[in-house]
Amino acid sequence: MDDRSPEASSIECRNLWKIFGQRASEVLAAARGGKVSKDEALKEFGCVIGVADASFSVRKGEIFCIMGLSGSGKSTILRHVNRLIEPTAGSVHVDGQDVMSLSRKELRALRARKIGMVFQHMALWPHKTIAGNVAFGLEVQGAEKKECREAAEEALEKVGLRGWGHRYPDELSGGMQQRVGLARALAADPDILLMDEPFSALDPLIRRDLQDEFLALSRKAHKTTLFITHDLDEAMRVGHRIAVMKDGRIDQIGSPEAIVLRPETDYVARFVGSISTLKYLSASEIASAGNVDADAPGIGPDATLPVLIRQLANGADHLAVKDGDRLIGRIGQPEILAAVGRDLERR
Repeated sequence: MDDRSPEASSIECRNLWKIFGQRASEVLAAARGGKVSKDEALKEFGCVIGVADASFSVRKGEIFCIMGLSGSGKSTILRHVNRLIEPTAGSVHVDGQDVMSLSRKELRALRARKIGMVFQHMALWPHKTIAGNVAFGLEVQGAEKKECREAAEEALEKVGLRGWGHRYPDELSGGMQQRVGLARALAADPDILLMDEPFSALDPLIRRDLQDEFLALSRKAHKTTLFITHDLDEAMRVGHRIAVMKDGRIDQIGSPEAIVLRPETDYVARFVGSISTLKYLSASEIASAGNVDADAPGIGPDATLPVLIRQLANGADHLAVKDGDRLIGRIGQPEILAAVGRDLERR
């Protein structure tokens, strides 16, 4: 399901299980043997299967989204990465280090220096200034006051809050407080960001603005990010790759294009059924095997639909889709209309 190389991974989870309840070991054995479902585990054993045999890798610098409905297990997985939750079975590695083997001291160092976490609700200290909230993690590490102050100012500038450090949380809007939470996570310059539905409580316009700011920041800082969301549009917009979860299991992992255009299960197909395919279609997926004129303009296989339409609008009868010297097919008005028609029928 996940074809990424573990050697190049910043985060790697393998066969991860989390079962809540006193009879977790019994449920684990039964679930591994395919003898009990999530509903049956609750009914027969009084246990909740939070995560079931989940495996995935997140490459350095990648934004990896885990999405699903409430109760699907996405936030439970996230909390295993910095070991806020102990797994029932399976392994979690961060930069090749087995998180479950760490001592308390080593775990504190991992959380303080390598991993930053951003929650849906920021829980800012009301009695501390914005700068004080942002610098809190560094203070806990024992950093000098000057270093804390400079790091807080730099982090606030990154999230567009320069000059707000002397203010207090109750003076800021919800969107601004969310930026403070991100600045707090960035202040210690962690390699990894864990973001648990960070924008879901915000109004749509503010949410989109913060998504834009986060993406711009991510391109500059190249942070490895595990991003949790229940919002399909947000996952499609933010993630380099997406894992879709259902009942504790990962149904599919892939790029936004693959998730929308090539769903692997009925559940994923239903989940993405409301998303237009037109944004994700490329020339190679639209092309037909019809005749191609020798003088037809060439176009690459990854060309997007807007590019194709602009090319045809310049007067060409059709385009020759080529991968190097290899002819893939042709695209003309019939192929464009067919793609649009399939998308309308799908929704």
